[in-house]
Parts: sequence; C-alpha cells; structure tokens
Amino acid sequence: MKLAFIGLGRMGSAMARNLLRAGHEVAVYNRTRGKAEALAADGAHAAGSLAEACRDCHAVLTMVADDRAVEEVAAGFSGALPEGAVHVSHSTISTALARRLAAAGAYVSAPVFGRPEAAEAGKLVVVAAGPAELLDRCRPVFDAIGGDTFIAGTEPWQANAVKLCGNFMIASMLESFAEAYALLRKAGVDPHLFLQAINALFASPVYANYGRIVADERFEPAGFALKLGLKDIRLALDAAQECAAPMPIASLIRDHLLAAVAQGQSELDWSSLTRIAARNAGL
Repeated sequence: MKLAFIGLGRMGSAMARNLLRAGHEVAVYNRTRGKAEALAADGAHAAGSLAEACRDCHAVLTMVADDRAVEEVAAGFSGALPEGAVHVSHSTISTALARRLAAAGAYVSAPVFGRPEAAEAGKLVVVAAGPAELLDRCRPVFDAIGGDTFIAGTEPWQANAVKLCGNFMIASMLESFAEAYALLRKAGVDPHLFLQAINALFASPVYANYGRIVADERFEPAGFALKLGLKDIRLALDAAQECAAPMPIASLIRDHLLAAVAQGQSELDWSSLTRIAARNAGL
C-alpha cells in the first residue's frame, strides 16, 4: 500500500519502520523535520508538508498526542487526500472526536496497546473499528504493526472506548501496585519478592513489566508520559458520562494523576503515579 504516516514520536517512528519492512511505500511527516529525515535511511519519503505526504496515498495514518493534535492534522490534509483514501487514527482520542472524524469521511479508529519496545518489535495489540470494507482494506497495516488485531465494531468510536477502558485497567493496576508496594516497604518486605509471587499468580507480561518498573523506580525516560495518562483517564470519564456508566475508581486515579502533575511528574513515565501512595504513606 502507499501510505502517509503522520506523527513520529517513539511509537510512530517504530510503527512507520515496521510498515516499511513489510514492503509498504511510506511517506512520513512530522512538525520536527529531523524525525522524518531519520526514517529516510529506512526507505521512507520525508515529506515537507502534509499535502506532499498524502499525495496519491491509499491511507493516511496518524499517531499524535491528543484530540487537538489529531484535529489540526486532519484539517491540514483534508483537502489533499485522494478520492477513496482512508484516514486511520492510531491515537488515543475521545469517542466524541472519533464520531466527528467518521462523519467527515472515510475513517477507521485503530488505537494500539503497547509501549515503544512493543512497537519496535511489531507486537502492538491493535483494536480497530469501522465499516467492514475499510477494515479489510487496512488489514495489511494492522498486520505490519501488531501481533494481534481485535475488531471492536462497525462504529469507529467503539475502538476508542476499548482503548480508553484498557488504559483505565492499566492505570488501576498501577494504583494497586502503588498501594501494595507502599505497605510492603513499611512492613520491611522487598517489593521485588512480592513481584515474583504476583508473576506466578497472574502470569501477565503487563504485570511483570510495570511491576518491575515500579519496583525499580525506573520512571525515566518515559515510555508513556504521565500527563498523557491523565488525558486518557479524563477521556475515559467523558465516555463514561456519555454512556451513563459510573467509574468511581477512574475518578480516584484521575485525582492521583492530577496530584502527580502538581508535584512535577508530568514528563515522567505514568508508572510514577505510584509515588503518590508512597508519599501518602510517609515514604
């Protein structure tokens, strides 16, 4: 496929490289041009503008930080997309924005689960939703960037609901680790020992990975910045309000993430949320 890829942070750059390795023709664009030029060695075309990146493409893929960035990018290429081209958003955005993008033209939501290491290995978990014909057309993209793809439904916003609920579950796990580790440290028990028991109990790579990061207090460099985690929990609560589905634990986590931002942790990994429980325990 001939693809345009917009947004070349750690996640986006890794995803674009895997698309190139899979044999796709990829034009890349980023506001910081050096990030696009870095992919030229892998065979990408470093476009100088959104219009240039999207010229003659079959699909434009976006992987940017938030609703505002997606809306700005979409407005920038809206007049440049060839007839029949589809916009595939991999970003974690609101369900409301996904509905607006779907109303504007051919659109698929395909947010991903996984940290930058998973993106580099092509092992992201893709959750996609949209019209069946568009999903079939985009399947080669999903196969190139992920190990598993799950179809959430025919309405694009449904994939975003899954992504927001998934990030809520990860944040809930971080809050649980925070409280458990604080208690264990005050009880004189090594959190690493506790983590071994938890890994035997749950056998989850997510528990193993985040449990180790938190036990080691390895919050830099951020694989996923805490300020983005706060954004996602806010979006989950917005979706909960839309659907009249109370999420009291999400409200607690939002407040703890907000406290972490107030204490200067915005750019740290979102697993540094665990510092709040530690401070509350006097550690």
